[in-house]
Amino acid sequence: MNTFIFAANSVLPIIITIVLGYMLGQTGFFDGGFLKTANKTVFRVALPVYLFYNIYSVEGFGAVNWPLVLFAMLLILAIFVIALVCVCLYTKDNKKRGALLQCSFRSNFAIIGVTLAEAMGGVESVAAAAVISAFSIPIFNILAVACLTVFGDDTNKGIDIKKILKGIAKNPLIIGVLLGIITLLIRSKIPMKDGEYIFTIKNQLPFLYKAIKSVGSMASPLALLVLGGQFKFSAVKSLAKDIAFGTVWRLILTPLICIGGLILISKTGIGLVVSSVEMPAIIALYCSPVAVASAIMAEEMNSHGELARQLVVWTSLLSIFTMFFTIALFRHIGMI
Repeated sequence: MNTFIFAANSVLPIIITIVLGYMLGQTGFFDGGFLKTANKTVFRVALPVYLFYNIYSVEGFGAVNWPLVLFAMLLILAIFVIALVCVCLYTKDNKKRGALLQCSFRSNFAIIGVTLAEAMGGVESVAAAAVISAFSIPIFNILAVACLTVFGDDTNKGIDIKKILKGIAKNPLIIGVLLGIITLLIRSKIPMKDGEYIFTIKNQLPFLYKAIKSVGSMASPLALLVLGGQFKFSAVKSLAKDIAFGTVWRLILTPLICIGGLILISKTGIGLVVSSVEMPAIIALYCSPVAVASAIMAEEMNSHGELARQLVVWTSLLSIFTMFFTIALFRHIGMI
């Protein structure tokens, strides 16, 4: 019962904020113009700043379990390839393909992953989650730009590598992540005194650090409110089959393949070890619902925005039960 309450407490704040946005949209408090502008604000300002803040907040890579990070990222790429084949066989609608493919590999790790890891494993698991986020967030966003660019319309023009690279280079989320990585690397090269860096944005430029944190902190609630404001229950019936397909991938197949794959690889004796401190971060990485940003990006990049919004809502709601089962299972076998 405690595990179910934990899973519910992790996801219900997301659901409640979406419901609030839906109510504000239905009562006319949010009009179409506001939602469109807010959507752009989240995508082009708040989320890039939030991702920069997340990356910059990583303390360092001194005690990183590099084999775990490597295989965790390779499994994300594997899911992308497997799901790409399945999605292309499932539907010929390119806009749906982009939204469904994004749902398969892109979890909400940036927003709730660290919180989930902390609830399961404490401060040590937070450190593992922060390091994993420094690698998973860039991969999630690069793959998302690639699939939404390729499947951005209903025509079949083939793969335009130049267009994909241009989309990646111009994507605000990618820019935020890269700036965070560059700043983190610069900080790591600065000499230390008494175990602390001589110069950091947080200590030497606290006004800038607080501004970055404030702008970034509005990304999640504003994105969820906009998502709720644009949500349409009338679309559920026509998209029910697609919602089921994406939800099964996000909440069942991806966790089963990735977590199961890591456990099997760790038993081969090639040097991969997944400790009880790191497992909460891995569960959060693969079992979280689809990223809120996936709906924002789908809308901005001419994909199937309505399907992407439905997938965020339904994977978030149903993840309460799938996370409960996963956490209970790994607690029972003593891995968390």
